[in-house]
Amino acid sequence: MLLLVLVGLSMCCPVEARQNEDAVFDGAKPAYWLFPPGVPGNEYGVFHFRKTFDLDSIPEEFIVHISADNRYRLFLNGEMISSGPQRSDLMHWRYETIDLAPYLKKENVLAAVVWNWGEHKPVAQFSYRTAFLLQGNSRVEAELINSDKSWKVLRNEAYEALPVGWGQVDGYYVSPPGERVDGSLYPWGWKTLSYSDVEWLTPETNEGWGADITRMRGGMPTGEGNKWQLVPRTIPQMEESETRFLTVRRTEGIEATDSFLKGDGDLVIPSNSSVSLLIDQAHLTNAYPVLELSKGLGSSIRLTYAEALKDSSGFKGNRNEIEGKTINGLQDLFLPGGGSNEIYQTLWFRTYRYVKMDIQTGEEELRIHDLHGIFTGYPFELKATFGSNMDWLSDMWEINWRVARLCAWETYFDTPYYEQLQYIGDTRIQALITMYMSDDDRLVRQAISHFDVSRIPEGITASRYPSELAQYIPTFSLIWVAMIHDYWMHRDDQEFVASMLPGIRAVLGWFEKQLDETGLTGSIPFWPYIDWAQGWELGRPPGAKSGHSVMISLQFAYALQRAAELEGQLGNTINAGHYMKLSESIIKQVRAKAWDEKRQLFRDALELDEFSQQTNTMALLVGAVDEADQETFMQRVFTDSGLTQATYYYSYYVFEALLKAGLGDEYLDHLDLWKEMLAMGLTTTPEEPEPTRSDSHAWSAHPNYGLLATVLGIRPAEPGFRSVIIKPQLGNLEFAKGAVPHEKGLIEVSFKRNNEKELEAEITLPDGLKGYLIWEGYRKELVSGYQKLEI
Repeated sequence: MLLLVLVGLSMCCPVEARQNEDAVFDGAKPAYWLFPPGVPGNEYGVFHFRKTFDLDSIPEEFIVHISADNRYRLFLNGEMISSGPQRSDLMHWRYETIDLAPYLKKENVLAAVVWNWGEHKPVAQFSYRTAFLLQGNSRVEAELINSDKSWKVLRNEAYEALPVGWGQVDGYYVSPPGERVDGSLYPWGWKTLSYSDVEWLTPETNEGWGADITRMRGGMPTGEGNKWQLVPRTIPQMEESETRFLTVRRTEGIEATDSFLKGDGDLVIPSNSSVSLLIDQAHLTNAYPVLELSKGLGSSIRLTYAEALKDSSGFKGNRNEIEGKTINGLQDLFLPGGGSNEIYQTLWFRTYRYVKMDIQTGEEELRIHDLHGIFTGYPFELKATFGSNMDWLSDMWEINWRVARLCAWETYFDTPYYEQLQYIGDTRIQALITMYMSDDDRLVRQAISHFDVSRIPEGITASRYPSELAQYIPTFSLIWVAMIHDYWMHRDDQEFVASMLPGIRAVLGWFEKQLDETGLTGSIPFWPYIDWAQGWELGRPPGAKSGHSVMISLQFAYALQRAAELEGQLGNTINAGHYMKLSESIIKQVRAKAWDEKRQLFRDALELDEFSQQTNTMALLVGAVDEADQETFMQRVFTDSGLTQATYYYSYYVFEALLKAGLGDEYLDHLDLWKEMLAMGLTTTPEEPEPTRSDSHAWSAHPNYGLLATVLGIRPAEPGFRSVIIKPQLGNLEFAKGAVPHEKGLIEVSFKRNNEKELEAEITLPDGLKGYLIWEGYRKELVSGYQKLEI
């Protein structure tokens, strides 16, 4: 049976759970999960919960804790207060803590919309059943507003799911469905105090199920748990801000201006008309569409959302061009109720640049007063800056940051349109972008923790998490190890990093069992993905399934080296020694068995005569290439056209190898693919080269990291970023400047070249941070504060 379990909170942060804890919070009586009566818990539905209460006076604080399944929005006196719960799994089901005091009046109404996508729920959504919970923090709040049978509930019959049909979008789609909303059935005004809920129902609760619901997370004293193991929210609420469409690009059946897009004029559609408008946001965004209208009973408004338009052959081409192109994608359908100033806002955000509005009116004209979006995303603040005499880099910087924001919500996303899933391969790059461009690393820590709890008993992580549909890409588990190492280098958070060591050991232990008599990995089960390279089926390198993949063996060595550093500093020196010896053994076998003397490159697999940038990049990164030979070796990797080429994603590793080989000054010369993105009208970076399914994949945004970490050369000199090394690689730039956030403040640099060898440098380090500058063999110690150097 269901058992409510809450984690105790103080005003701001978690309280340690204690055995035999009798109070849920500060002496408060327990709240109960509320369920819509007579409704199967896993069925699609949208529900409203309400509770009115009066106050003699307005308190200084009024703390409540809220959760729901699948999702909720909470309103107080008509104002949106909280949205959630923060996405996670059932063993770590989140609740939000909110102080309602600033929004209270003498007479109040709490109102929540709760929805369950049912069979249409996205793959990222864990769920037990439709439910809502609100708990007061103390006796005062609990007596007034705790969720119990004094609340009312209504099923909103206006909603139906509008699932994505076969062929409606390209490729794999596992995001939420569209919505069909019938305004004639909608309970308008349900959030307001004046609304009458006398016909609403009394919810069912878990009261009387025989479980002591006042205990903390962990369940009853005998250890039984429950379906929702409640833990506090760890990230801020998502940003929500108005965003406006740019223009109407095309119309059919009507002449239309942009007035209604600005909210300063009506779009009037006569009765018995069929019209269509193609609307352009001008750039890709994530937003909740908001439609305000009057009249139009018997009309229908269908919105279709797309990242790009396509021609008759299915080719996207230049994203700014619309001639001869059509739209296909996720849809919402609104049926106006015929009232005045009806406002429709989708429950879930949509990802779009283009929106097509197809309208069919009945016997009554329809007036659309406004159409706009409410942008949403993780509330990152851009702290980093970059400028140079190469103007197009600023445009690239902009699209890279935009896609980084669109792919960051309550978790990181691979793509906000198609999947909304947090994959390790994507997330490592997104985490580096986050740490270099923002001073908020909470989403990074959450992602590392998510992957840790996703591990199976055999040791490896899931490839993506949260995900109710399990998927395993063992090679991504190795990248998770590298991601933890990245965090260790950039953040002074040793306790958190040390807590990941058991998971790291489990992952490496699993891979060690995959080594066979050759000293390399044998056949790798599940999906051993590396890169969407041309000719690699499902992104698997040669030998991944048949055995003896040099690429995967080297990636194992790459993870071992990073784990050895972590263990040596924070864990077990015996483990550190073992991991280094094992890495050296793999590299020795690769050099002995996979080196092709004729090509002067490493083969992709022992038994195959195939070569790739990916394998040879990893060989250089792990030290399989002697330092004296690295420069010519890396030039060969770039110039040998017979190699399988790395795509946008894996080029991050190629560029890191370029730097390691001493060729960092060539970094900017290899960004032509990003210049092509701009020429094609892309406003975010795509998943892969054309033809691409997704126009929004932040794994392709890594050049922003490169501009800061390679071109400006700002990198941690030691773990925890306790000191900094600044080694600019300006290439052909005459001038470059920028800033990188650090836990102590901003690291600011400005470089000007007078000729090939002479450099003027202005550097400001925050208080408490020291380091050194390296330029053309010159090394200068840096201190906190401003310093100007001429080299």
